Order: sequence, then structure tokens, then C-alpha cells
Amino acid sequence: MKLYFRLLQFIRPHIFTLSLAVVFMVFSAFFDSASLTMLVPLSDKILGGQKIVFERPLPAGLNGFIDKINDIPPLQMLNLVVMVILVMFIFKGVFFFGRSYLLTKLSQLVIRDIRDAIYRKIQYFSMDYFTQSATGILVSRITYDVDIIKGIMQVGLTDLVYQFLTMIFLAGIVLYINWKWAVMSIVLVPLVAFPIYHVGRVIKKISTQAQEKMGDLNRKLFETISGIRIVKAFSMEDEEIRKVAGHNYSFYKIMMRLQRRALVLGPLTEFIGACGGAIVLYYGGREVIGQRMSSGFFILFLGAMLSLIRPCRRLSEIHTINQQGLSAAKRIFEILDAPVNVVERKNAFELPQLSQSIVFENVSFGYNDTLILKNIDLRVKRGEVIGLVGASGTGKTTLVNLLPRFYDPVSGSIKIDGVDIREVTFKSLRKQIGIVTQDLMLFNDTVRNNIAYSRIDAGENDVIKAAKIAEAHDFIMNLPQGYETIIGDMGMKLSGGQKQRLAIARAILDNPPILILDEATSQLDAESTLLVQEALNKLLVNRTAFVIAHRLATVKKVDRIIVIEEGRIVEEGTHEQLLNKGGVYTRLSKLEFMH
Repeated sequence: MKLYFRLLQFIRPHIFTLSLAVVFMVFSAFFDSASLTMLVPLSDKILGGQKIVFERPLPAGLNGFIDKINDIPPLQMLNLVVMVILVMFIFKGVFFFGRSYLLTKLSQLVIRDIRDAIYRKIQYFSMDYFTQSATGILVSRITYDVDIIKGIMQVGLTDLVYQFLTMIFLAGIVLYINWKWAVMSIVLVPLVAFPIYHVGRVIKKISTQAQEKMGDLNRKLFETISGIRIVKAFSMEDEEIRKVAGHNYSFYKIMMRLQRRALVLGPLTEFIGACGGAIVLYYGGREVIGQRMSSGFFILFLGAMLSLIRPCRRLSEIHTINQQGLSAAKRIFEILDAPVNVVERKNAFELPQLSQSIVFENVSFGYNDTLILKNIDLRVKRGEVIGLVGASGTGKTTLVNLLPRFYDPVSGSIKIDGVDIREVTFKSLRKQIGIVTQDLMLFNDTVRNNIAYSRIDAGENDVIKAAKIAEAHDFIMNLPQGYETIIGDMGMKLSGGQKQRLAIARAILDNPPILILDEATSQLDAESTLLVQEALNKLLVNRTAFVIAHRLATVKKVDRIIVIEEGRIVEEGTHEQLLNKGGVYTRLSKLEFMH
């Protein structure tokens, strides 16, 4: 129930819509039930040609009303009943539309808010969360699981109210006509409740398995579609089809198990309801034959009793929907409740623009008690260009990822002009840092919007200027729609070098005082590398930069080279100084020359 009440918190901002829907539900349930009362005059007066007789004393007003009906000729009564039925069904239709529309609106508003909340939380997670959570599974949470929760809001909660109101009105009819018959039928309720409860628990467990399997399927789909070039390069299409088909078949099997258990409740509920109806038919029929009750009242009782089967059956379906929804809710709240390890402090202030230096003081960082960086001490002056070199996996990229606070060090601190970066706002810190990585991230949008990603208000001239500096303008103008060309997911319509130059243009337009270049020229051909390197050299003037290099040639002219090995700084100096030392840098240089 705790999960259920947490979900209801999302309704609070839309309480007016819910209240209005409840009003419509009350009238809709009333007209649904009241329409059955037309069976009495139709059976007795019109078709039977007899007076309406009821075995129990009626209130004076109702007794007088029945006497007046008994005095109306059958033909005139037929006209009256036809008109009343039409009017009742008009009202019934209006209130049905109103409640259905309002309930749909309420559920869509709640689902919108839940999706917004999940996406907002995902956006504010620190990078360590994404190293443990597959993208496809997160997408599954925000799409498939949230869609299941829609069942709780649109059916599980609101339809529950409507069906309950309908049961009250119908129960009022049957209890008033003959409470003894009603009690005999109600005795059968526990026979319905037990299987509903038992099957509901099983359904909740199976729903959890189904949602996990859907997460696995989405993860695999995301991997294979985003990595389609690799799949085709290794001719692995058939193997990937087999794997996805396996996930898909497993999901199908789980869903069939779920449906088998869910569908059995409907016929079971109807059968037990039919047993109650059979009891009423037996005893009520004897009353009618003995002329102790008119056939009209008996048909009304029987109709109301049988009509109770529908809300009872619907309630069993609602229970199933709720169990599925609660299983999805549990997985969604796992995201909403997950801690954010890198957070902005409440009293964080704006970081002034870099004017002196960036200092790493005894910085260590790692995952799961395994240190990647160990006791890093590094001082970088404003305007200094630093090259970071070392074998793969030594911590070069991890070191620069600490600067924009993608992660926080496990010990030590990073200071900009003497200010610990944990004391300042994310926005003021990250707006000072431009990043071009080897893992390019381009969006399925126009060339212009990709370049101006962080400056959506940038003018056309600014975008073109940045593209020209990055040596991207010429190839952009050769695209079908120039700067308005849609480049596809992850820039699929562009070559590796073209994508790299767009990423560089994006960083140039952002014009930050601090640059992080993670092999920014790694995918360019020789000619483009030379041109872009010259552009980067111009861009680096009077800027502080960290240049991560796997090819030592790209850092020959930087102010200082930092050599990292096994998470520690082992050497630093200029290209010539490090070569003369004959240490790690010399070894790396020889290995590069050999290749």
C-alpha cells in the first residue's frame, strides 16, 4: 500500500480534475443503475397488463407514486417509458463522456508528471550512476514501466471508484427489494475474494519478471541499433537477430503466463455471480408464482443482481492491473529514490571566470574500492596548455572528468583560483569548460543546432565563423541543405572526420576559458588534422587547456606534458625535456615510432 499511496502523490496537483471526475462518476453510476428501474413498469403495466405489486410497505411518497403509475393506461405508459428511457440515456451518455474524458486527462497528466520526474532525476545523476545502469533499461523504465502505471491511474484508481459507486446503487436496489435474497448471494463473495487475492500476488511477481525482460530487450535493441556499423562490419546480423529474438520470445512467454492468470478471474467471477443469480431465480420465481411479488419487481431485482456481476468482475480485473502497476512503480521509485553522489550544495555560489590557476591537491579517485587515480598533485596556470599522456587505462580521461565534477574525488580537492569546485554551482563551473572528446555525441538534428547546442541563441554568423575555424564550413555547404541538414542519430550521415570537426566547432562557439580536448583530432585524415590543429592552436591562445593524447605528436608543442602511469604522475616537462630523461615518455615515444 505504501507504493500505492506514493503514486497517489502525483495526483495532488490535479485534485480539481479528480474531484470533477468523481462528480461525473456519481451521476454516471446513478443513471447506469436507475435505468434498470424501467423494467418494473415495462414488465408489469405494459407487457403484463397488471398492477405493480410490492410485498414490503413503501414510503408514503413512493407508494403514492406507484398508485399513480398503476392508474395510467398501458399505451400511455408505454409512451412515457420510452421518453424517460431516452432522457435517461442522454444523461447517461453525457456523464459517461464527461467521466471518461476527465479520467483520461487525469491519467495523462499524472503519466506526464511521472515521466518528467524520472527524466529530471536521470539528468541530475552523476556519471557513476550511468556506469552501472544500461541506457536501454533506463529507457524501458521511462516508457514501458510508466505506461503500465497508466493502468493504475486510468483504471486501477478511477474505475475502482466508479465500479464501487455502481455496486452501491445496485446493492441498494437489491437490498431494498429483498434483503434476505441479497444476503444469500453475498455469502458467495469470499469465494471470489480468495482467488483474486492469490492470483494478484502471482501476477505481481510475474509482472516484475516481464518488466525486467523488457528492460533487457530495450538494452539489446539500443546496443545493436546504435552500434549497427560494428554489427555489419563483422557480419553479425544473423547472430544479433537470434539474440533479440531470444529476448523477445522470453518476453512473450512471460506475458502469456501473466495473461493466463489474469484471464481466469473473469470467468470465475461470472460463474460465482451466476450461482448467486440462480439462488435468487429459484426463490424469487416461487414468490412471483405465488403472486406475493409482481414480475416487474422480480425482474428488477434479478437484473440488478446480475448487473452486480459486471462491477465485481471489473474489480477483479482492476486488482490485476494494480498488481502489475505496483510492480512497475517499484522499479520507477528505485530510480527516483536512488542517491545522486555528486550534488550541488545549497549555498553554492557563482564561480568567477578563471584568472589564476587550477590546482589538483592530493586527488584520488576510484570505483568500488579500486583506485584509478592516486594522490595527484598538479598546478595549471591560466593560459597554460597541458598535455596528458600515458598508456590506455592509466586515468587520463578520468582526471579531466573530475574538473567539471562529472565525478567527485574520494579524497583531496580541486580548486580554481583557490575556490574548491564543490562550493560553486554546476552551471557556473561547466560554462567555463569546453569539451571535445573521442566519444562523439551528436544529435539527430540540423548541423546548425548541433554546433549551437550550448548557445541556442547564437546567430547564423557566429555558427558559420565557428565552423570555418574548425575547417567544417566547406563540407557543410556541400550537404543537401547546408547548415539545415539533419545529420541522423549520432551523426550517422557524416564521416568520422566530419563529426569530429562539428564537435570542435561546437566547442569553439561556446568560447570557454578552459578546454578539454580528448584526442580531438583522432578521426581526421592527415590534411584535416593539420588544418584543424592550426585552428586549435589559435583557439588555445590565452586559454587553459588539457589535451589528452594517445598520439604524442599532438602534444609536442604544448607548454607542459604530464605523464601518467598506474594512476600517478610519474613525469612532467616539455617534449624535449622528457625525451632527454629517458623515462616513461621516451618509452612511449619509441613504441609510437615503431608503429
